Amino acid sequence: MIKPSKPLSTGVLAFGFLFLYIPIISLVVYSFNESKLVTVWSGFSLKWYSALLDDDELLTAAWLSLKIGLLTATASVVIGTWAGFVLARFGRFKGFTLYTGMINAPLVIPEVIQGISLLLLFVALEQMFGWPKGRGMVTIWIGHVMLCVSYVAIIVQSRVKEMNKSLEEAALDLGATPLKVFFVVTLPLISQALLS
Repeated sequence: MIKPSKPLSTGVLAFGFLFLYIPIISLVVYSFNESKLVTVWSGFSLKWYSALLDDDELLTAAWLSLKIGLLTATASVVIGTWAGFVLARFGRFKGFTLYTGMINAPLVIPEVIQGISLLLLFVALEQMFGWPKGRGMVTIWIGHVMLCVSYVAIIVQSRVKEMNKSLEEAALDLGATPLKVFFVVTLPLISQALLS
């Protein structure tokens, strides 16, 4: 086996970081530029940040994005935790293949296809049942949750599989119900995975 040289590894790593972070750093530096042209530096100014704070539409959009993000993260963690726990602990059951397929499908289907499919679904649901009225925050939230649940389920599944089952079995032997074992023993042990 060929041993990689330390200078070459360091050089490749440094090049990778520079390739990733130079555009971000230049964007931050030029955000303080007084000129409207990005390529011409005409002096230090905070006027673009004050213009940002004065733009009500932009602030409303940012607040809506934060709300959708927080609601999505919360719902995805709750649903994905149960889904990952079922995948890890329940073994093969009737419908297991369909269940794993539904969990893993959003990971392999392109996001554009998923978005168009959800749009068509919501339009058809509105025509048939009258819900959801138009496309808005709820439909965006449902789409985001559908995408994020898969990631949470995969992370939780791997964390639960590598957990020591004897802790849960000991709690069950001491008289705890399976639900109490999940909330008192399992959930604290997988909490780092949930935070990620």
